Amino acid sequence: MKIGLVQTRTPTSHAAALAHIEPLVREAAAGGARLVATPEGSNILEKDKARLFPQLKALAEDPVVLGLQRLAQELDVWILCGSALVLRDDGKAANRQALIAPDGRIIATYDKLHMFDVDLPNGETARESATYEPGERAVLSAVDGVHLGHAICYDVRFPALFRALAVAGAQVLAIPAAFTRPTGEAHWEVLLRARAIETGSYVIAPAQGGFHEDGRGTWGRSLVVGPWGEVLGKLDHDEPGVLLADIEPEAVAKARAAIPALANARAFTGP
Repeated sequence: MKIGLVQTRTPTSHAAALAHIEPLVREAAAGGARLVATPEGSNILEKDKARLFPQLKALAEDPVVLGLQRLAQELDVWILCGSALVLRDDGKAANRQALIAPDGRIIATYDKLHMFDVDLPNGETARESATYEPGERAVLSAVDGVHLGHAICYDVRFPALFRALAVAGAQVLAIPAAFTRPTGEAHWEVLLRARAIETGSYVIAPAQGGFHEDGRGTWGRSLVVGPWGEVLGKLDHDEPGVLLADIEPEAVAKARAAIPALANARAFTGP
């Protein structure tokens, strides 16, 4: 299966975000991608909560998600919306991933489990929990028979999630992100390769990149990692673009047979 990763620099409004992402999705599909994956925050990026909340919609009403559903139908491809920032039924916000089938239906959703609440060494702070409600469940889906495990950005730092997904049958781990530049430079590729090696899985990681309208900076460097930990493709920059790579599900079985870490793990008592 050919995968297309879309790297974006999402603007602060839905209309601008859709105009930005649509040609990139089309480029990925034209390159032969059967699954096109977009980054975290594909529908809008706005740090100011007072400006963000009046623009948020329910997932079923979000203009960018609706646009991606139309594109999936038109182009006859699967689209993984890495995440859309949306309103929940209770009026709170969610950072929600959506898998869109070639007929335009949303067949799986996942709400980001781990909130990025940190104080970085360079003085930057983030408090995602002040804006978004975390999810409560891991999600596994299938794209043309290939099993896909869902995650978003900061989730990458919590290996137990990816082990659980792999044990449940995930062959590809999707980790779309909007990584900060300091943490991205230090940890992005290392963490993605580690999750692939630990689970014997492919990792696909479309990313936001560059300096955004709302003032944030993101690392870019979208990446595809093979189940042996090898980098199969990388955008070595932070500009918008498309990365194409082929995945072979049989490589997952081969890696897990060579290093059966999933099967060899044992329960233990705490210290």
